[in-house]
Amino acid sequence: MSLEIGTEVARREVTVDRARLVRYAGASGDFNPIHWNARVATSVGLPDVIAHGMWTMGAAIGVVADWAGDPGKVVDYQVRFTRPVPVPDPGAATIEVVAVVGAVDADAGTARIDLTVSVEGARVLGKAQAVVRL
Repeated sequence: MSLEIGTEVARREVTVDRARLVRYAGASGDFNPIHWNARVATSVGLPDVIAHGMWTMGAAIGVVADWAGDPGKVVDYQVRFTRPVPVPDPGAATIEVVAVVGAVDADAGTARIDLTVSVEGARVLGKAQAVVRL
C-alpha cells in the first residue's frame, strides 16, 4: 500500500443518542449519571448529558480500523480528551471523524494516521493518532 503524507484515507459521521449511551453504559459498566441524567450533568456544570469519552474514542478509531480492513492492524492509538460531546434529547450528536496520513515508516511497515474528531466544528479529541500496520 502506497501512502503519501497528508492524504485523507477516511471520513465518517457517527451519531450518538441517549439510547446508545445507555447501551454503552451497560456494556462498559460506566453508569456515571452524567451520561444519562440531564439534571445531574447540568448540576456539575456540563451543558447536558455527555457521551462517554471512551465511546467517543472508540467511535473514532472504528473509522481507521474499517479503512485498514482489520482492527488488529491498529497497533497503537492515543488521544487527548479536549471537550465533552453533549447529547441532546430528543435528537443525537454527530461526531465527524477525518483520518489523514501523518507519517509513514516504510522500514517498520506502519503509518501514523492523524484524526480530526469534532462536533459542530469543535474538536472533541486532541492529538488523536493511530499507528497502523500496513
